[in-house]
Amino acid sequence: MIHNARVFTGVRGAGVRDAVAVGRDGRVLATGSDGAMRRYAGRDTEVVDARRGTVMSGIVDGHAHPVAAGAATLNPSLEYLELTVPRLQELLRGFLADPAYGSAPDGWLVVSDWDPVGLLPAGTLPHHRLLDALPTRRPIVLMGTDGHNSWVNRRALELAGITATTPDPPGGQIERDADGAATGLLKEEAQGLVHRLLPDHPFEKVVEATARALEQAAAQGVTAFMDASADEWHLDVYAELARTGRLPQRVAAALRLDAHEIREPQKGLAWLRATRKRYADVPGLDLRTAKVFVDGVMEYPARTAALLEPYLDGKGRPTDHRGQLQLDPADFARLAVLLDTEGWQIHAHAIGDRAVRVALDGYEAALRAGGRRDNRHTITHLQLVHPTDVRRFARLGVVASMQLQWAMRDTWTVDALLPYIGPRRHRRLFPARSLERHGALLAGGSDWPVDPLGVWNQIRTAIDREGADSDGPLHPEREAISRTSALRMHTAGTARQLRADHRTGTLTPGRAADLVLLDRDVTRVPVPEISGTRVRLTLVGGVPVYDEGTAAGRAARARTAAATARRPAGTDRHRACGGPARKE
Repeated sequence: MIHNARVFTGVRGAGVRDAVAVGRDGRVLATGSDGAMRRYAGRDTEVVDARRGTVMSGIVDGHAHPVAAGAATLNPSLEYLELTVPRLQELLRGFLADPAYGSAPDGWLVVSDWDPVGLLPAGTLPHHRLLDALPTRRPIVLMGTDGHNSWVNRRALELAGITATTPDPPGGQIERDADGAATGLLKEEAQGLVHRLLPDHPFEKVVEATARALEQAAAQGVTAFMDASADEWHLDVYAELARTGRLPQRVAAALRLDAHEIREPQKGLAWLRATRKRYADVPGLDLRTAKVFVDGVMEYPARTAALLEPYLDGKGRPTDHRGQLQLDPADFARLAVLLDTEGWQIHAHAIGDRAVRVALDGYEAALRAGGRRDNRHTITHLQLVHPTDVRRFARLGVVASMQLQWAMRDTWTVDALLPYIGPRRHRRLFPARSLERHGALLAGGSDWPVDPLGVWNQIRTAIDREGADSDGPLHPEREAISRTSALRMHTAGTARQLRADHRTGTLTPGRAADLVLLDRDVTRVPVPEISGTRVRLTLVGGVPVYDEGTAAGRAARARTAAATARRPAGTDRHRACGGPARKE
């Protein structure tokens, strides 16, 4: 029993209670006043004093990449920082000198957490010459935080066989200079030309790193999540963690379909079925979702998100460039009809308004073909939605999965975006309130490690559209949502997205006791103070997976503090998820 609390049940109109009782079966027995809950206590009941902190459902992260988060820690990191070229080169020289990160002549230097819009001064573009100036012949690849851009040196281009005559792969772009030569910037699927050459980290190390990452997530109150772009490699990691008792959260995995599986949906369905069967016995792993990329990212220099109107040139003049779709709309509609019929949920990455419309059109085709099946198809990111499409979410039953920690003024939303879409479209970025007002179900996600995991700042930013260490609020008068909406979005809303709302997402009798105890009352404290919330206790099914009072909890808390330490003001940037396709 947790008493002397502010219990936020997550149920509309339920009000705030004082205590919650958890049964031996790991389910919520009841919530109510301290006095009413005492009747559930026996001689061996563990009683916890909340000291008037909030008790609420655990955070359900509807869009994250935990295995990628773990694996990324095995590479040297640029820590999402904006950097001048000399400072970048200084850091890379340090990595080259460290024997832990490979050696000459041919050992790859793979660097994580490179900010694709963070080269200073503003307007500096990545080019292999800046990496070629380093004192090495080793191939170098900088992995963009957004997953949609990689920057490589000339040696890496040579090993990949990329020349002036190399064609762009389907869905990808090799950035070229005025003479047609590759600059070293690879966008979208073109990254695979280099990524396929990179050595894999030992499986055991990835498992250990992922276990540490999941401990950090538990220390922030995450009790369930969707791995938003999974293949067999990711599932093998989860299976090993489950086998060894180190999988603290409930996991739903969205199995990523490649381009040829979208074009030939029966092949995609066969792979989905076979993969689900192979991992059917892994406890805590739910495989009912397919992941599809509809477009890329909107920020300069990539500008691969698909827009209805063309991008601007940075000086207010229209161009003929509208980004690119990563699939044919007719192919997606056929896929949506087939998977909906078979009971699969689709989790579609769509950032630009044209991509969002394509996804909605596909879901509408499925609805017309088979009626309402409650598969809760989802569109994730939703950076720009055309006003005429906002109403369609509720009508079609489509879940709006949003990463609202990006909804603040910073380099990504201002310098790398405003000049290229103009003020009219800029005012409509991340339209959370508009979607909610028109009846859409909002679900919350972090896109970790595309951004550092910062659950409570993420919730705060949904409310004030500013967050910690930003350059100011991003159109809060238009699209900020209420405190209650933000809390429900990241609990009950996402539980519904994951088709787990019968089990978790609210603190009601019979639901699993997936809950968190916080050090403050997030229903009352000033909104900026939500960012600093500390989790005292996290339960999954009534079992503690994080307790700050234990030695293990203190260690996890220390790692979490180090991993989520705020960078210098303006350095945590909007990143849109991605990553290479699964290896064939």
